[in-house]
Amino acid sequence: MAKKRKTTRRKKVAPGSTGLSTAQVCEVDPRASGLTSQVEADGGAVLGSYRDPFGGSLVLLVALPIDRVEPTPYQRDPSEPHVKRLMTVIEKVGRFLDPVVVIRHDGTYWTPNGNHRLQAMRKLGAKSIVGLLVPEPDVAFKILALNTEKAHNVKEKSLETIRMARALADQKAGNECDYAFEFEQAPYLTLGAAYEQRRSLSGGAYHPVLRRIDDFLDDPMSKALRERERRAAKVLKLDDAVSKVVGALKARGLTSPYLKPFVVARINPIRFSKATEFDFDEVMDKMMASAGKFNVDRVRQEDVAKAGGAPADD
Repeated sequence: MAKKRKTTRRKKVAPGSTGLSTAQVCEVDPRASGLTSQVEADGGAVLGSYRDPFGGSLVLLVALPIDRVEPTPYQRDPSEPHVKRLMTVIEKVGRFLDPVVVIRHDGTYWTPNGNHRLQAMRKLGAKSIVGLLVPEPDVAFKILALNTEKAHNVKEKSLETIRMARALADQKAGNECDYAFEFEQAPYLTLGAAYEQRRSLSGGAYHPVLRRIDDFLDDPMSKALRERERRAAKVLKLDDAVSKVVGALKARGLTSPYLKPFVVARINPIRFSKATEFDFDEVMDKMMASAGKFNVDRVRQEDVAKAGGAPADD
């Protein structure tokens, strides 16, 4: 009998009962002077400081030489169309009104959530950029999980997550399950390792089933990464089998952007199961076996049309 996952209900809080008052937000944090000296030594300037109104942490408003600021190395690549849109907005408004979040790293500054704004300002020829400097470097991983500057697709999110995992493994920073918040979903780790091997993978077709069978691992990051690579290899092997079926369907004249999700859904052995826990390898092996004996002659164009939803998100 599969065990049900426990869900926790958020406690209600009274309005105005959490965090700091305006006077407390303005209180001087003794760490500010040391950070100010570092910023000035890096060629920047501190415009002000405050304590975060929710958690009370120190935040500095800083102006930094733009060539000192880089995106964190584990996040997604910027979207050129989005960068161009931001450039147009900044030019029309004549102002840069959305500071990036930064952490200090070896005399430079990493931004975990402002890469598009950073690239837009660079292409506009800006000399400096304004940011909110957070003293704690590990906050970068949490901020990255909250990044909503541009909506991720499955491919972007998966690659970003596996890069984050590799950075944490280099730091020998705890177990994989300790970073469930930062990673958001375990399947992003498996798909990320798969995308590293095959950028053309239609990960969106496999994401729904992986969300039900792939959980966070209670293993050190380095060991967990090896397991992610093993699971990714299974996803790629399944993708080979599914692609072969899709090719056979196309040879019969069936055309649809939903062919791959359609095939994956048809071979999914837990599609209608109400259970909440499954064995990853058992489900994947069953899907590969079903793909190997898939009868394309029994599929009609209207079957694919009825199953149409969102096409596989690359």
